[in-house]
Amino acid sequence: HILMRHHETEIKLKVLNPRAVKRRLADLGFVILKRRHFERNFLFDFPDSRLRKSSSVIRLRQEGRRSLLTFKGAPHRSLDYKIRPEIETEIADGGHMREILEALGLRETFCYEKFRTIHSPARRRGTPTVGLVMFDETPIGNFLELEGPRRWIDEVARQLGFSRADYISASYVSLYHAKCLDEGQKPGGMVFTARQ
Repeated sequence: HILMRHHETEIKLKVLNPRAVKRRLADLGFVILKRRHFERNFLFDFPDSRLRKSSSVIRLRQEGRRSLLTFKGAPHRSLDYKIRPEIETEIADGGHMREILEALGLRETFCYEKFRTIHSPARRRGTPTVGLVMFDETPIGNFLELEGPRRWIDEVARQLGFSRADYISASYVSLYHAKCLDEGQKPGGMVFTARQ
């Protein structure tokens, strides 16, 4: 099972022209590391919302038969980037993990879905990946998520035609709630009404 413990540095970028962005990624030498796949994400918290109040997250993600459990700690202060500690591990049975979380007193507080395609810079065999670009199709629009060192993020964003003014450090949950507020809708879950 995979266990990752690190500090995650990332930004989101709103994508208005998916075809142009995908073409630009290919022009820059990015290759598809993981083809388009469907993800369903469940966030959990205690009844007193102590995780949300501390800006922490416990997420159970399902990608087909694969399940991942992730803890994200409170973000560090940063104007442009989201930087936070992250511990993630692959688990054998998402249903049993849900039962464990609920037995510990946590409850599901939000569900969000997306289709994700993961891109990686072309590299020589044996050399580590510097960063990743995720193309996310969500019920509230399309986004790029750039994850890696800050300097790498800045350079790739610039090459894709974005500036720091375009950087989004908010979570998908926050973006969803803001969209609901703007449109006068009551928040539910960020899910597709039909699979695309």
